[in-house]
Amino acid sequence: MKLPTSPTPPSPEPPAGKPATTAPAGDTAPATSADSARAQLDRLQLANRAEILAKVTRILNQQQGASQQLLLDIRGKPLTVNAAIGETQLAVGDLVKVMRAGNELQLLGKLAPPAEARIAQALAQRLPWQQRLDSGLAQLVRLLQPPPSSGPGSQSGLPGAQQPLLPVPVRQAIEQVIARLPSQQSLSQAGGKETLAPQVRQWLAESGLFAEARLARGGSQEVPDLKLALVRVVSTLLAEQGSDAGQFRRLTPLASPELVQSPLQFPQPLPAPPATGRQEPMPVGQMLRLLAGMLNRVTVNQLHSQVLTTRTTADGAAAAPTATWLLELPWLNTEQQPRLAQLRIEHEARDREDQNREGKRHIAQWRFSLAMDLDEMGPLYFEVALQQEQVSARVWAERSQTLTRVEDQLPQLRQGFRDLGLDVLDLDCRKGKPQGARTQLEHRLVDIRA
Repeated sequence: MKLPTSPTPPSPEPPAGKPATTAPAGDTAPATSADSARAQLDRLQLANRAEILAKVTRILNQQQGASQQLLLDIRGKPLTVNAAIGETQLAVGDLVKVMRAGNELQLLGKLAPPAEARIAQALAQRLPWQQRLDSGLAQLVRLLQPPPSSGPGSQSGLPGAQQPLLPVPVRQAIEQVIARLPSQQSLSQAGGKETLAPQVRQWLAESGLFAEARLARGGSQEVPDLKLALVRVVSTLLAEQGSDAGQFRRLTPLASPELVQSPLQFPQPLPAPPATGRQEPMPVGQMLRLLAGMLNRVTVNQLHSQVLTTRTTADGAAAAPTATWLLELPWLNTEQQPRLAQLRIEHEARDREDQNREGKRHIAQWRFSLAMDLDEMGPLYFEVALQQEQVSARVWAERSQTLTRVEDQLPQLRQGFRDLGLDVLDLDCRKGKPQGARTQLEHRLVDIRA
């Protein structure tokens, strides 16, 4: 890669509404000789034979069969080079490893996209095709309801008799999905922590977020898991139709408008799906598209969790060790209608200097955010922070009567924390909803401090 012998073109124009940045004095020396090329490389603090990572930010000019002019980002500064087109084809966003050889840069190779970029790309591909789990499950529940009677004497096998809406294997697969959902009654009956905690742990484990991890550990496809159970419904439907998985992958998944408008905001309480009567027979293709959208929703939560866990800071460095899990937990209300609880769990671990003793002290902090829409109480939001033996919690309610009920329960909640051996720092209840930080899908490919 050679530096051009004509004056270096200006940096890309700033976005509308932002002022252009002025280069410091000495950064715009004319590139008309070998000395100017050497000066540009020296200003980048790049010694001879030194290797460094660069990012292709723009392709300024490309001549057929000869060379292309590239704008590279090296240590946060732009550098224009003329690169001969060989077997290595470069595109905007590519990471390349270069070495200074005198007054030129030698291309050592192109790096594969980092894992974070691949995860973000897979997430972006699925974002527009998400189906709400509660509304999708509600449609499957309605398909299980028996059809209306065709009249006196209507029996299976007689002319004009009403045939089953679903093949028996498909019906059984859907029934297994619904049977594994916890019910409001079962959760309310588990009064003590000895009985409720195991149910909640099982609820989290079977959410579908850990499906592939369980299989990687040698688990069976038959283990209780929401994602695997939905996959079994798909495979059963395809088997009944004599189709293969390739046909399923070619279908366009059904999407929920609420998830298309703000696909990355989590938790985001959604209104309960409308309660309707028995659903008319759904074509097989439509049912497969519905299931594809539901599977995409679970996969988006998995990928989104990985993006948040592997996120970097503004300067390209890895953030503090934080694991993030985004879960959607379907459950059945008293009328056996599917509802949804959205849970965000964050675990941050860091070492801090211990003033009482030499060395560092390991500090772990947990943060929980829960959003759900209860039929009688409306939307509720919970935020809990736990560090060592100290806990703080805040509850939001949108309805005034719900706010009053929650405030009446705060002393009982405080005592419950104390019974667990926790020191309650803050316990509050507010009207409305929390102003959560917006989630953006962004990732850095170059550590600008390299």
